[in-house]
Amino acid sequence: MTKTLSDLGLNVSRETLGKLERFASLFQKWARAINLVAPSTKESLWERHIADSAQIFKLAPESKHWIDLGSGGGFPGVITAILLSDQGDGWVDLVESNHKKAGFLRVALNETGARAAVHPIRIEEAQKKLVNCDAISARALADLDQLLVFAAPWAERNPSLRCYFHKGRDYLGEIDKARGRWHFDLVIHQSAIEADSVILELANIRRIGQPASGAE
Repeated sequence: MTKTLSDLGLNVSRETLGKLERFASLFQKWARAINLVAPSTKESLWERHIADSAQIFKLAPESKHWIDLGSGGGFPGVITAILLSDQGDGWVDLVESNHKKAGFLRVALNETGARAAVHPIRIEEAQKKLVNCDAISARALADLDQLLVFAAPWAERNPSLRCYFHKGRDYLGEIDKARGRWHFDLVIHQSAIEADSVILELANIRRIGQPASGAE
């Protein structure tokens, strides 16, 4: 289980590894009762979900305040929060409107000591309640255009915001569609876990026709 993390260049402490193992145990227990991930991927939990999620933390270790949209089974938000606990700094706000999943997330945070809080509200409410952040993450939530709609209020308030979105093999089509309505700087990171997957890192997000930050 540690091999996939070390392959990412993440050498976590024994305490943090224990927290990840505790999370995995809780996940397997709760996943028998509620649908947290696709059933076909539950057996490869460490690689397909935990290590895959940890890639975002590896890309942005300097980000201290995250908002994770549609946190679901805890990916990537809870994994980010557990890894932040290894540093003793940082915070993740988990936004999950499904109350059963939010219940799981609360238990996971309580039992792992992850640096995070759960907000069982819609993303539109979170845009108003959670005023600012350094970074936004999302995994298996929506297409890129919709993710940018979600992220836009935070991007307007923080010109330095960066977003990290896991995407599958159709990501190029999603980028083309989003380019029709949005300006953004983009870095495409090849997934170290899934050959057909990427992580899209976006910055300087604004709608087409909206002035750039600082423009008159």
